[in-house]
Amino acid sequence: MHIYHDDKPAHGWTRWQPPFHVAATGAGPRRVTSEKRIAMKAESVRAGPGGAAGVTEPMIVEVVHAFYGRVRRDPTLGPVFARVIGDDWDAHLSKMCDFWSSVLLMSGRFHGTPMVAHIRLEDVGPQHFAHWLRIFRDTVTEICPADAAALFVAKSKMIARSLQFGIASHRGEPPLATAIHSAPQVQDRE
Repeated sequence: MHIYHDDKPAHGWTRWQPPFHVAATGAGPRRVTSEKRIAMKAESVRAGPGGAAGVTEPMIVEVVHAFYGRVRRDPTLGPVFARVIGDDWDAHLSKMCDFWSSVLLMSGRFHGTPMVAHIRLEDVGPQHFAHWLRIFRDTVTEICPADAAALFVAKSKMIARSLQFGIASHRGEPPLATAIHSAPQVQDRE
């Protein structure tokens, strides 16, 4: 078994080493404590793919609240969300913060079934997803640094594509080359 190390040789791989090392004093093996192992795992989990892009929990909260504020006012998406969510926006916003934290920071806080929730929306089609993506892209590019915005957009496009394929399959429709690809890319800001 091989693992990748930060201090890797030129060929990129070193042999796996057990979770202990011989102390410099030669006193024998010193095991990594379970507390240290948990702290190391928590640190790597907190980072997730969003860590390198500068995504933080407060950024996720700001994005989710700003985005859904726009969605609620949108003449196309607002009525869809109002019908489904009703007055339970606090619970929905909290769930979406957990969702994005799990996706970008690998926090593991989200425990839901997005496909089931979206399959129930009989009047939602590719044009709704494309519109959702445009509003989402505009929101994250205004709030986030470029790397974080690009990650949010990339993940949102993958999620939207997956949901659309699942919905089409559930409806017995052929998977479509949807309007997702027409959503504009994140532009570098100066």
